[in-house]
Amino acid sequence: MAFNRLVPLKARGTEGGQPVPRRLDSVIRKTRRLSVLGSTGSIGTQSLEVARDEGFEVAALAAGKNVASLAGQIRVFHPRFVSVQDAESKRALIEALSAIGEPCPEIGVGRDGLVRAAQWIDADTVVAAVTGFAGLEPVLAAASAGKKIALANKEALVVGGHAVTRFARESGALILPVDSEHSAIWQCLLAAFPHDLDHIILTCSGGPFFGKTREELAGVTASQALAHPTWSMGSKITIDSATLMNKAFEVLEACHLYGLNPEDVRVIIHPQSRVHSLVALKDGAYLAQLGPPDMRIPIRFALTFPRRADRTARDPFDLFPGEGSSWSFAAVDEETFPSIAMARRVWRAGGLMPLVMNAANEAAVRLFLDGIIPFTKIFDFVERALADFRYMSDAEEPAFDDMINGHNRVMEKVGEYAGALRHSED
Repeated sequence: MAFNRLVPLKARGTEGGQPVPRRLDSVIRKTRRLSVLGSTGSIGTQSLEVARDEGFEVAALAAGKNVASLAGQIRVFHPRFVSVQDAESKRALIEALSAIGEPCPEIGVGRDGLVRAAQWIDADTVVAAVTGFAGLEPVLAAASAGKKIALANKEALVVGGHAVTRFARESGALILPVDSEHSAIWQCLLAAFPHDLDHIILTCSGGPFFGKTREELAGVTASQALAHPTWSMGSKITIDSATLMNKAFEVLEACHLYGLNPEDVRVIIHPQSRVHSLVALKDGAYLAQLGPPDMRIPIRFALTFPRRADRTARDPFDLFPGEGSSWSFAAVDEETFPSIAMARRVWRAGGLMPLVMNAANEAAVRLFLDGIIPFTKIFDFVERALADFRYMSDAEEPAFDDMINGHNRVMEKVGEYAGALRHSED
């Protein structure tokens, strides 16, 4: 059942429009039944809140090992199918459901279960919120199956964007961005014709270390890096926000979502996280989308598009929270935070270089969170991996399992960097 098609890494000629709806009068089938991938994570749980508010059915859920949370979700939403990470989690889930007297749905396991959840026949819309490289395969599967995809997994487009968009065009699938920044860009683009776009501007909070020098970053701790000033997110994406790797990935996502080159995607720091992004049009006009830092808003927009839910009375937006508060903007310090420059390089290099960047970062973030490497080594290890695996730029259309093997090789190599670092310090 695992996804086994070849994965194209380059655009193939002129392939029509992007699979992101660009008109408010587009004929879009309504969301009625969801499959939520990564249901126990931050985006997954907020998606289920929106599903409950909007009256959507939940046909399938996919989680990792958080069996207790998954059992609670099953009790509330009664999906027909769920998937967990491994056989041990399946046994634990059966026991947990038995303990609360909840009937047990069909349970899938591992990659096969995740792909089944992504292609579950009763689900018209898939919320793709599995973090990391593991989220790519189910997104490819959902795109091939013609689903509406509320896309929150960055890695799917970073690593396999050409394939995701091509499969979506071939099947009639739609990609509805859930990232706050890409939702903002999408909403602004709905007010203009595609040929009117000049460039886009992604805003970035700057994370907890905005204004710090490279020397000041050397000794920061995981708890400091996880203390995001405006957003509440999972640990991996929070560290990516602190390194600006999150924004680097969004540059690559934008190229795939909107048919742009990296030079057409600019980034500015906006610490208040009220302006979620902007588009610049050819006549000199700039459009921006504003709102509180609340992920339920872009989730809700993706799931209800083109209709907008009426939440104004319940969720008022305070333009100026706090006495004397104001909004500010600043340039990115790309010398201290080189992530965005790396993203532009890997786009130009092509092949599997975005995979290398993603895998190296995933491994380095894990090492940092485990207290094995200092914060600044995340940048160093990603740069080193890009040099060591530069031959992967020649890849054109690998099998998905070849991509998994490449991802694992890069992860292992970064582990070797950490081992050599510890040895040199002894």
